Amino acid sequence: MKTSLALRTLLAALGMVATSVTAPAPAFAQPRTVKIAVIAKSEANFVFLAARRGAEDKAAALSRQHGATIQVSWLTPAKEDVAQQAERIRQAVRERADAILLAASDGPALVDAVNAAVEQGVEVMTFDSDVPNSKRFAFYGADDADLGEKVARDLLTLLAGKGEVAILAGNAAANNLRARSDAVRRTLARSPEVEVLGVVNHPETPQEAAAEMIKFDAAHPRLAGWALVGGWPLFRSSQSPALTSEIQKRGLKIVAVDALPEQLVYVERGLVPILWAQPVYDWGAVGVSTIVDKVLLKKTVPSSIHMELIRVTKDTLRPYAQRLHTWGFSVPQEYLAP
Repeated sequence: MKTSLALRTLLAALGMVATSVTAPAPAFAQPRTVKIAVIAKSEANFVFLAARRGAEDKAAALSRQHGATIQVSWLTPAKEDVAQQAERIRQAVRERADAILLAASDGPALVDAVNAAVEQGVEVMTFDSDVPNSKRFAFYGADDADLGEKVARDLLTLLAGKGEVAILAGNAAANNLRARSDAVRRTLARSPEVEVLGVVNHPETPQEAAAEMIKFDAAHPRLAGWALVGGWPLFRSSQSPALTSEIQKRGLKIVAVDALPEQLVYVERGLVPILWAQPVYDWGAVGVSTIVDKVLLKKTVPSSIHMELIRVTKDTLRPYAQRLHTWGFSVPQEYLAP
């Protein structure tokens, strides 16, 4: 009896030792690679190059923070083309991206492509221009109706509440630009002495946007002002001298969306007294950060993330230029001086 008990005790002890020797060591988390494809509307639109910079900077910072490899693949078409965007979404899936960060040229036209990507395990987040009714998990951008109303209210003030105006509206198929343009029209319609002569759509390049403004001006000699729901014509192009001359000669009142370094000269010279800046660098930075939260850290993220806008005038030009500088932009030194 005693021997049996001793034997059992010995065997139990040996079993414990064996278990402790043969139990697998705890597995440490292996470094993870997160591949993010960024598909903006067009490389020809400089605001999206700022978004690319923001995405790449944030990916580098988060890679260091989390001990992971976060890669950004730039798959934006050279020129705006929704069919090209759909193909780039399919390319991202083929290249085994973990997520796509997308600014849609035409939201309804991209629903199927977005849904197909999600169904194949690729998370999709949108920025600037959404893809409503799709399986994308989040959208980051401005409240476009509010932005359009801000532009219109400032234009009414510059016009002292009267005059003939036009709206420069970019791509007619873009949800965000339509929402801005519609809000501008609604707000201007409240003033009985303001007449909107037209909404001018155009390819979103500096040269073509400026050319359309100049052409519309020529056809409407009493035109007093413009609401620009994007800042396309204020980037340098072959049309810049003619546009600058036109604004000065006609005394046009202009309020525009976006404020990158090349556009600030219009504020400094009083040609475009008010710019409504979107922190376009944050399109990429917030987009990548949100994707990393969801894909790598498995956090719950909000489906809508609001972008705060920045009103840029002569009085706020230098603080805003300093902000651009911290984002990595080359800004004229005179704008950075205290």
